[in-house]
Amino acid sequence: MTEEKILKSTQEDYLAVDPLRDAYRESITHTPDVATSIRAHKTALLCIDMQYLDAAPGCGVFADVEASGVPHEAQEYYFDRLKYTVLPNVRKLQDEFRRHSLEVIHTRIQSLTKDGRDRSAAHKRLGLHAAPGSKEAQFLDEVAPQGDEIIIDKTASGVFNASNIAYVLRNLEVTGLFVTGVYSNECVSTAIRDACDRGFYVTLISDGCATVTPELQKATITTMKDRYARVMKTMDAINEIRELAAS
Repeated sequence: MTEEKILKSTQEDYLAVDPLRDAYRESITHTPDVATSIRAHKTALLCIDMQYLDAAPGCGVFADVEASGVPHEAQEYYFDRLKYTVLPNVRKLQDEFRRHSLEVIHTRIQSLTKDGRDRSAAHKRLGLHAAPGSKEAQFLDEVAPQGDEIIIDKTASGVFNASNIAYVLRNLEVTGLFVTGVYSNECVSTAIRDACDRGFYVTLISDGCATVTPELQKATITTMKDRYARVMKTMDAINEIRELAAS
């Protein structure tokens, strides 16, 4: 084999490997403290923006199909994934967390004022607004809060940047988060990065989140995995909760 071919082969092998994967898994995403957090009932389920503004056909940002900016095919993919995969899985997770008396926390986009003057600059530019008491601010029935479950309102992509959620989680003595919701590549991934940076042990439920294209969904999972979060499927997460939270 020529030197050029050897070099090319070496480069291809290198590009197929994440050189920091093991270090991040051992220190951040798969540390034994993740299991400890669940056993101690200090892990919560975070359900992000499962509301009419951005997760219901014909409502909110999708009220005008053409003006939404999302092609028909992308909307079909998104709402099919929500209906047949994400919503059923999020509900299963909610029920499991409730069964073990683990916190279920909900975030939503909602302004403090009816005219939305308190919204972030980005949401004003995007025209995103869910006023208090509006249909857009309501949670989808399938995954709505129950009892006195905590609701965190925000007017920006990142819930940690736009609310007191970190303060609330610390008061609850929560150290771990299982994360679900929409959109995977926006509010969900921002919450995961920020939670990880603040020292929380984060698990992303890959079949409990959605965005508007398969490419964006895959890119989000790839970016989060073994850097900012563990990535698990719903049934694996449920089995883990059943094993650890009951012990």
